[in-house]
Amino acid sequence: QVQLVESGGGSAQAGGSLRLTCIASEYPYKHSSYCLGWFRQPPGKEREGVAAIGTDGSVAYANSVKGRFTISHDKAERTLYLQMDSLKPEDTGTYYCAASSRVAQIASVPAATWFDIWGQGTQVTVSS
Repeated sequence: QVQLVESGGGSAQAGGSLRLTCIASEYPYKHSSYCLGWFRQPPGKEREGVAAIGTDGSVAYANSVKGRFTISHDKAERTLYLQMDSLKPEDTGTYYCAASSRVAQIASVPAATWFDIWGQGTQVTVSS
C-alpha cells in the first residue's frame, strides 16, 4: 500500500517561509498519468485545496496562495514539495499531500474527492 509522508511543517512568523515535503513510499500508480496536490485544513474549517500539479506539468493554485506558494515534483525521488513564502496567519492549518489517478491535466485545484491517497498531515502555524 502506497504511503505519503509529509514533513517540514512548523511555526513561522508572518512574512516568513516554510517548505513542505511529501515522500511517496513507491510510485502511486502503475500508469504514468496522475495528479498530486496539497490541501490544508484551518482550525475549525473544512479542508481546502491549495495547489496541484499534473504529470503533464500543469499547475494550479488557490487564489489565496497565488504568487506566494510554489508546488513542484521530483518524480525520480517520488517527492512533492510546497514552497510557502510571504506566509500569513491565515495560512495556519494542517497541510496534507494527496495523489489522484483520476486527474492528470489540471486547470484548477481539483476537489478533494478526486484524490484517493492521502498523507497524515503536517501542522503549519503562522503568527503575526
